[in-house]
Amino acid sequence: MLTKIIQQANIDKVKTYFERAEKIVIVTHVSPDGDALGSSLGLMHYLYEEEKTVHVIVPNAFPDFLRWMPGAKDIIRYDKYSEFADKLIAEADVICCLDFNALSRIDAVGPAVAASAGRKVMIDHHLNPEPFCRVTISHPEISSTSELVFRLICRMGCFDEITYEGAQCIYTGMMTDTGGFTYNSNNREIYFIISELLSKGIDKDEIYRKVFNTYSEGRLRLMGYVLYEKMEVFPRFHASLIWLTKEEQGRFQYVKGDTEGFVNMPLQMKGICFSVFLREDTEKKMIKVSLRSVGSFPCNKVAAEFFNGGGHLNASGGEFYGTMPEAIELFKQALVKYEDLLVKN
Repeated sequence: MLTKIIQQANIDKVKTYFERAEKIVIVTHVSPDGDALGSSLGLMHYLYEEEKTVHVIVPNAFPDFLRWMPGAKDIIRYDKYSEFADKLIAEADVICCLDFNALSRIDAVGPAVAASAGRKVMIDHHLNPEPFCRVTISHPEISSTSELVFRLICRMGCFDEITYEGAQCIYTGMMTDTGGFTYNSNNREIYFIISELLSKGIDKDEIYRKVFNTYSEGRLRLMGYVLYEKMEVFPRFHASLIWLTKEEQGRFQYVKGDTEGFVNMPLQMKGICFSVFLREDTEKKMIKVSLRSVGSFPCNKVAAEFFNGGGHLNASGGEFYGTMPEAIELFKQALVKYEDLLVKN
C-alpha cells in the first residue's frame, strides 16, 4: 500500500475538475525531459480512458530518445504552432501544469496559461511553487512528477484506467528523473509502484534500452571528446567541471538530448561528490547549467545561489546569462564558498 501523500481535499477537487471538463490541456516545462513527458503523457492516456479531449503542449523541442513514447507524436510544440496552442489553452476547461512550479518555466506559453479561464492544477515536485493554480499538488520529497501522477490516479480510484501505454510513460518519467533509480530513489514505495506498473505489461528493460541505448554516433564521439578534452577535476574540492561551446557541439552534429547524462559521468570517479556541466544553449543566448552530487552535498543550493536555478539535493539545474569564462569563474567561486561541505562529504 502507498502512503497517502496528497491531501484528500486536492484529490477531490481534481477529480471533480476532470469529471466536469470536456477539454483538458497539459503543459510542461521548456526543454522537456523524461519526467516532464512521462508525467504529461501518462496523465493524457488516463484522461483518454475517461473520454476527454486532451492535448499536451510543450514550449519547444524534446530529445529524440523520447520520441518512441506512446502519444509523443501528438505533442504540440508551442514554438511551431503558437496560434493553435493559444486557442487550445484559451478554450480549455482544465489546464494541468506538470513538472514546473512557476510560469517562467514554460517561457512563451506562460502568458496564455495565465490568461486562460480554465481551472489550473499544478502537479510538481520542485521547491517553492508559485501560487498561480487553483489546486497545487507540490511534493518535493517525491522522486518525480510521474510518481505523483500515478499516486493521483490511484487515489482517485482509477488504477484500472492506467493503460499499458500510460504505464510505459509513467515508468519512463520515474526512471529518467532518478538516473535509472540511482539517486532520489531510496523510498521503498517507488518499487511498489514499479511492480504495479509491471502488472500492466510493461517491459522495463526495453524501456531502458530505448531511452539510454539509442544514441547517435555523434553523441558517442562527443562523449569521448568531453571526457578526454573538456573534463576538469578539482581534487581539493572533490568536484568536477565539464563545459561545451556551441561550436564544439556543432562539430559533433549535436541534436537536443545528446548531452543527457554527461553531468553524471564524473561522479563515477572515486572521491568526486559534485559535478557541474556548463553548455552554451543552441537556441538561446545563455548557458545551461546542470549540477549533480552524491551524499549530502546540496547542489540545489549552489544552483539557487550562483546560477538562478534550483531543484533537488542531488540533481539541480540553472541558467547563466553571460560568457563561458564568466560562468566558469562563478563555478570556481562556488567551490570556495562551499569548500567545507565539499571536503566533509
